[in-house]
Amino acid sequence: MTRPFYVTTPIYYVNARPHLGHAYTTIVADVATRFHAMLGENVFFLTGTDEHGDKVVRAAKKENMTPRVYVDTISRLFRDLWPELGVNNSAFIRTTDPDHMAVVEQVLQKIYDAGDIYFAEYEGQYCFGCERFYTDRELVDGKCPDHETEPETIKESNYFFKMSRYQDWLIEHIRSNPDFIRPERYKNEALAFLNEPLEDLCISRPKARLKWGITLPFDSNYVTYVWFDALLNYVSALGYPDGERYQTYWPVVQHIVAKDILKPHGIYWPIMLKAAGIPIYRHLNVHGYWNVEQSKMSKSLGNVVEPLELKNIYGLDAFRFFLIRDMTFGLDSNFSEAALIQRINSDLANDLGNLFSRVLSMVHKYRQGIVPEVEAAVEKECELGLEADARDAIAEYEKLMTSFQFHNALRAVWKFISRMNKYVDVTAPWELAKKKSSRKPLDVVLYNLLEGLRIISGLVYPVMPDTAAKMQKHLGQNPKSLFYLIEHLKIWKALKPGTELPKSIVLFPRVEPGSKKTDTVAKTETSGLPSDSKPEITIEQFSAVDLRVATVVQAEAIPRAKKVLKLEVDLGHKRIVVAGIAEQYTPEELIGKQVIVVANLKPAKLMGIVSNGMLVAAVDESGPTLATLDKPVKNGTPLR
Repeated sequence: MTRPFYVTTPIYYVNARPHLGHAYTTIVADVATRFHAMLGENVFFLTGTDEHGDKVVRAAKKENMTPRVYVDTISRLFRDLWPELGVNNSAFIRTTDPDHMAVVEQVLQKIYDAGDIYFAEYEGQYCFGCERFYTDRELVDGKCPDHETEPETIKESNYFFKMSRYQDWLIEHIRSNPDFIRPERYKNEALAFLNEPLEDLCISRPKARLKWGITLPFDSNYVTYVWFDALLNYVSALGYPDGERYQTYWPVVQHIVAKDILKPHGIYWPIMLKAAGIPIYRHLNVHGYWNVEQSKMSKSLGNVVEPLELKNIYGLDAFRFFLIRDMTFGLDSNFSEAALIQRINSDLANDLGNLFSRVLSMVHKYRQGIVPEVEAAVEKECELGLEADARDAIAEYEKLMTSFQFHNALRAVWKFISRMNKYVDVTAPWELAKKKSSRKPLDVVLYNLLEGLRIISGLVYPVMPDTAAKMQKHLGQNPKSLFYLIEHLKIWKALKPGTELPKSIVLFPRVEPGSKKTDTVAKTETSGLPSDSKPEITIEQFSAVDLRVATVVQAEAIPRAKKVLKLEVDLGHKRIVVAGIAEQYTPEELIGKQVIVVANLKPAKLMGIVSNGMLVAAVDESGPTLATLDKPVKNGTPLR
């Protein structure tokens, strides 16, 4: 029977649109899922949205919407984002789904009947941003550590869950299962929290204050605390308690969360499971924050990075690679576009891209694009340990990916890529090609290089699935086959001699620093709803932008640039503008067209060409559409 693998992201709260942090967690889960599929496992990947609670009501009111309409709007943003980022989740759950709500009611009733829920009056310090009460020792200078705001004092009667009853059990469980919470720093953090007496958890909110939630099955005057509702998604999505998916996947579940929700997942959740008689999850995998300008990225701090914008500018696989390679799982990482560009140019364009292009070009130059036949008598002499290096890389990669050390797994792949580049330099195929007596050694060298590329294409698949498919196609393989299975990658000499290969392509064009950079940090966000609006400006600020009408005089493609064109425009005088419109317009259809130019934009060097201005365009999912006029106007006419 095929071994199952089940991975979850936290379900994302719908009080704001998705950002880089959400993208990272979900892409990590996708990478883990794709890797375990490489092992031949039966995979299931769950994500979704958390839609009840105070924050949702407040956000909906701000947008003049009902909570239902609001959560439908924001939940769709998350659901629609994941395919855009190459995420292939198995299911998407919402806490407003009737099946989920029924499971929450069932579990609450079960724990209540067992005597683990009681009614009492409580006064405490409540953070509406976190939707929970804080103790004095948890506050930092009297403020919520996440939102940096002072909590409000609330006194009310509520239902409480007897977490304190299970404190000793949880401590023993964590100590007896050293990798229950990983990396180790977060296990230690959970144990440090448990060194103090564990307070019982308030699991209700009175309907007099909050109606948007799941009604308690044993008291219709109260709704369920959002965390007690949300955490149960991990079992409700599987059809708990009798569903086939629950029986198959729950015993092997792996949760992925950011460190800010360690306490609910590492303390509340295992105790809830224990009290409900549900087996405890396998692993809690905790990652750090993406910091922007030295601070944790958050809507409240105004330093949110938009994942779709980065993906659209730099390419999906490059974006996914950067996230996985630059964050050590468990530690914080600093985001900057300069670092992203450096990764693209160094690791992707120089190391992998040049190797791929170099090898394919030599096969076409010296063997007419045909996979050469290898003669066994010559093979050992020219193989130079490449097969052993490939096997070592696969073994190291498999070990690191299994333990959620994704960045180190990629380092192992790039170590093999470096070995391949060195192999090219040592064997010098261009020198072998000069001698007729070296024909057979050259065949061996080229074949070994192609085999190395085949293995690399499989190893990068979980992180860069589109790149893997392109590489496979140009290695004469079927990208829809099971080429990426680990067991298949371990077979050396899997390429069939005589296979005709397509000509090489550029996998990752170099990015000129400054040529694509955009302001992906939203300094001000005026709404939780989808919006591309910028912060308000004064008429004086707008007047500083010099918009003028120009006619395109000449237009031409730029070598090695797929997305940009070089234009000569006349706005009373001639100037050169580089515009990212090559995928939407041909040079021929642009000549003679009147366009609108930002005439006083500071010159910038793009693709090696100095651009003096920028065209104005509307940009949606289909790309840019140039802004034009409904009748001819004299070149240089300003817009007012």
